[in-house]
Amino acid sequence: QVTLVESGGGLVQAGGSLRLSCAASGDLICISEMGWYRQAPGKERELVATMAVGGIGTYADSVKGRFTISGLNAKNEVFLQMNSLKHEDTAAYYCNARGGSIAAREPCDNEYWGQGTQVTVSS
Repeated sequence: QVTLVESGGGLVQAGGSLRLSCAASGDLICISEMGWYRQAPGKERELVATMAVGGIGTYADSVKGRFTISGLNAKNEVFLQMNSLKHEDTAAYYCNARGGSIAAREPCDNEYWGQGTQVTVSS
């Protein structure tokens, strides 16, 4: 079992910055990929950014050049630096991971979600 805990959301003015953090935990786990999705009211959940172990980040077109995903280190953490925030970035942001329990001999590609953290950008 993998547990994801997010932090760093909040209220910011348009043009400002926020940094989201997500930590994956569990007994003897493996993580192959971590990323961020978001869901605005009345809209479907959408990919924001993701990165695989040893890979580089991939981004939604709407955030390229403004958001940077980093981390996926030995602590199984991932970060999302969000700059030049716009009102349309307002959403609940969810950490996503693909991983599994080594102890239970699970494949490292089960999907897990965090509880979400709210980002609100005032215009």
